[in-house]
Amino acid sequence: MRKVYGIKSLIKYLESVNQPITEEEINDLILNKKIPHLRPINNLLVFNLDHIDGWLHDQPSKP
Repeated sequence: MRKVYGIKSLIKYLESVNQPITEEEINDLILNKKIPHLRPINNLLVFNLDHIDGWLHDQPSKP
């Protein structure tokens, strides 16, 4: 399983696949449970990149 830890690592991954998202946008998506993530302990966020790729595929295209 491909995964990254923390929002900054997710931002780097998203930039690498040409889907840049700001830290503020990611925090908002997490707060509203609109982006796949795990929080195994309070201050640790884990993102499964296979789930992120699927989530990106399901997002409406930006103009």
